[in-house]
Amino acid sequence: MNLINVENITKYYTDTPLFEDASFTVDEMEKVGVIGINGTGKTTLLRMLIGVETPDQGTVTRANNIVIRYLPQTPDFQKDATVLEAVMEGNRTHDNEWSLESDAKAMLQKLGISEYGQKVGTMSGGQRKRIALANTLLSKADVLVLDEPTNHLDSSMADWLEEYLKNFRGALVMVTHDRYFLDSVSNRIVEIDKGKIYSYQTNYTGFLELKAQREDMELATERKRQSILRVEIEWMKRGARARSTKQKAHIQRYENLAAQKGPQQDAQLDLSSVANAISTRMGKTTVELRHITKGYGGKELIRDFSYIFLKNDRIGFIGENGCGKSTLMRVLCGMEQPDAGEVITGQTIKIGYYAQEIRNDEGAGLAYMKPDMRVIDYIRNTAEYVQTVDGSVSASVMLERFLFPPEKQYGLLGKLSGGERRRLNLLRVLMEAPNVLVLDEPTNDLDIQTLTILEDYLDHFDGIVVAVSHDRYFLDRVVRRIFAFQNGTIRQYEGGFTDYQARLQEEEGVKNAVQAEGKSGVSLKTVKNRQEKLKFSYKEQREYESIEDEIAALEEKIEKLENTMAENASDFVKLNELAKDKEGAEKLLEEKMERWMYLQELAEKIAGQITDGNKM
Repeated sequence: MNLINVENITKYYTDTPLFEDASFTVDEMEKVGVIGINGTGKTTLLRMLIGVETPDQGTVTRANNIVIRYLPQTPDFQKDATVLEAVMEGNRTHDNEWSLESDAKAMLQKLGISEYGQKVGTMSGGQRKRIALANTLLSKADVLVLDEPTNHLDSSMADWLEEYLKNFRGALVMVTHDRYFLDSVSNRIVEIDKGKIYSYQTNYTGFLELKAQREDMELATERKRQSILRVEIEWMKRGARARSTKQKAHIQRYENLAAQKGPQQDAQLDLSSVANAISTRMGKTTVELRHITKGYGGKELIRDFSYIFLKNDRIGFIGENGCGKSTLMRVLCGMEQPDAGEVITGQTIKIGYYAQEIRNDEGAGLAYMKPDMRVIDYIRNTAEYVQTVDGSVSASVMLERFLFPPEKQYGLLGKLSGGERRRLNLLRVLMEAPNVLVLDEPTNDLDIQTLTILEDYLDHFDGIVVAVSHDRYFLDRVVRRIFAFQNGTIRQYEGGFTDYQARLQEEEGVKNAVQAEGKSGVSLKTVKNRQEKLKFSYKEQREYESIEDEIAALEEKIEKLENTMAENASDFVKLNELAKDKEGAEKLLEEKMERWMYLQELAEKIAGQITDGNKM
């Protein structure tokens, strides 16, 4: 049954067309994922589906008596309302009066919120989004319309929501950047592309294949049109006269072919020329966290955490909301002081901090955006120019590369969409030329296309990347080591998020074997003996104790070679010798780094064995 029918809609935002004669339907039981670059009208489409906005032309028809529940991208509550009041608002009916409060509390617990009497106005943006999600899901609906439902959800919450929506018996239309989530939940992808709506009866993986086929067909059609057009041009050049009906038809065909537009290419965020250029050279000392302890309100969030960041580290921090991830990032950046311990930052280190939230109020730090400030002034306040492989590039040109054309550069920050503000803030961070990027929830509100380009940029970024993220795909794609917050302690895992999950399952298996010891008659000692006992050899122990000094010495050697090369830039013979020495040192450094990672992981596993043995 057709629940919502969008027919031949046209919609303008100021003078820009978002949709032109576009059509779209939502049927029973469909799970529709809506994708498209920021600014193409995804949120506008959702708002037209629920009737909050109307198209300039065309119609949106909804089936009689259907119940639609909507989660906005940025929810709004009465500031004096409590959490429980906000969740229950609009959900009271005669059928659910007796169970509504208990259902609301149960759902809030799933979403990590237990202070039911707290005022919504005092809570963070992420907490408000989760309260709005609970409000949206609390009552029965025929259609759920969700705008970025996975924003601010940790992995366990995202897993719960994923299962909830897969089992939901109604129709679902959602905008999300979470590619694993989109792939698992949706059975149809709707793409908004240059004013048109394309529908694919598949999940996200299938969409990628079908879109590639569609674009190949469009290019083939365009090549055929260009070939025919060249023939027609030659015919016209021969001076054919339009005297007969046949000749007039020929000329008309030429004019029609010439008037046709080929397939338009999407404007893309251009980071190719800045990946290795917009950064400050890093010296021997990077960033070292020594025995960091930090708490709030009598609750210890971080306990005795130490880590030395290595050059080109790719680190991910994960954990439940409120566990202290963002706090640790602010400590790392020097924006907050630890209760105990210290942060050692090298003289050449320049940290770029990409904040989780962008605020309109003063005192909000680096993520402050004044609504009446012009876009170009926001960037110029950071830097007028930046050095790239293309030479000195102005703020205006960099804005164009970040999909802000000249007409938008002189617009106000308050007019930008959430995704555009995030993209602009990313440019501001990069214009600072950091060699350490600290990214707090970088995937929130960024479209998938921008995310893929950002991920490719991070692959080539010549520096350290530290990311706090709940996006499982992003973590698998970018990071090589994960630190997981677990009850005040922070545990280290090698690899991406999928590797981390596999390790947790392995640990859970050992734990279950221990618990089953008395029931099965198999002793814990037998269970342990079945596993290979890990330990350092004498040689590995000596190597583990000295390898960090060896790495530091190699980094210092490479730095000296680079300085010597700069001094001998005109002596090509000497320069060639130095280049070979530098290449050899870099190769050895790479080997030492790989060996260090192996030894570090082995040490972690050995420590885990010791911990398990002590528990016995």
